Amino acid sequence: MWRDLFSHLPYQKTLIFFFIFLFSFLPLSSAIVQLKGKSFSFSFIDAPATFAVAVNSSGICGALYVSDPLDACSSLQNAPIPGDPDRVRFALIERGNCTFEVKVRNAQEAGFRAAVVYDDQENSNLISMIGDSEGILVHAVFISKAAGEILRKLARGEEGECCINYLSDETAWTVLVISLISLIIIMSILAIFFFARNRRARQQATSPHHFPPTINSQIVDVLPCFTFNTSCSDCKPTAETCSICLEDYKNGETLKVLPCQHEFHSVCVDAWLKKWGTFCPLCKRDIMADAITDPVCERTPLLSC
Repeated sequence: MWRDLFSHLPYQKTLIFFFIFLFSFLPLSSAIVQLKGKSFSFSFIDAPATFAVAVNSSGICGALYVSDPLDACSSLQNAPIPGDPDRVRFALIERGNCTFEVKVRNAQEAGFRAAVVYDDQENSNLISMIGDSEGILVHAVFISKAAGEILRKLARGEEGECCINYLSDETAWTVLVISLISLIIIMSILAIFFFARNRRARQQATSPHHFPPTINSQIVDVLPCFTFNTSCSDCKPTAETCSICLEDYKNGETLKVLPCQHEFHSVCVDAWLKKWGTFCPLCKRDIMADAITDPVCERTPLLSC
C-alpha cells in the first residue's frame, strides 16, 4: 500500500524533505526569524551565531534592510535614517566572500542591531556561525537560502516588520510533535485515498461487466465474405472505406459482411469482434442477437473466409 502511495504522489519528495529538514534541525535552533506584512506572515528556522549576543525570551523586532553590498564584506552603505538614530534595524546579508565575523562586525559598525545571514547554496543543513565574540554587541543568525530569498524579496524597511524570537527547548519539541502528528495525519489520508482508488480499480478489472462480451471464433469465421473488385457491380460494398482502419478498399481485398449488412476488411472486423465485443462498429448492432443463418443480401457473392 505504501509503495503504491509513493509511486503516485507527485509531491512526496517535497513533503519528505520538508519534514526531515524540520525534524533534523528544529531542536538545534534557539530562535525563529519572522517576517510580517499587511497580507502575509512567514516564520523561518535559524541557527544563532556562537559569537553574537543571544536573543532573550522577549525577542527583538526591527526594520529589515538588504545590506549594501549584499555580502557585507566591506563597509555597509546603508546609513541610519536621519533624525531616527535609535531605530532598530536588521541587515539581511548573503553568505560568502568573507567570514561570518567580518559580516557581523560590518553590520554592527553601520548601526544595525542584528545580522540575518542567509546561505548562498541549496544546503539542507543550518550551521552555527563561529567567530571572535570580543566587541560583538549585536544579534546574528543564519538561515537557509530559500528563507533568505523570501526575506530579500519582501523586505520593506518598515518598523517592526522582522522579529527574532526566542525558541525554548520546550517550544521546539512542541512544534516538533505537532509537525509529526500533522505528517502522520496527512500520510494516512493519502494512503487511504490511494488504497481505496487501487482497490476500486482492481474490482473493476475483475468484474465480469468490465470486459466486453466474448464471441466464439467459429461464429466470426463463418460470417459471409466477398472479394472487392471495382469492375464487378455485384462485388462493391456499400461504402468505399473500411470504418475500422479508415483505409479505402482495394481490388482483391477480402471484405466480411455482418448481419446488419455493413462490410469491413475481414482482418479488421475479426480483430474488432474478438477484442471489443460482438457489435457492429458502425451501427452498434449486436451480431449475437441475429441468427447466423439469416439470408445475406443477394448483391454480394459470398465466399468462404
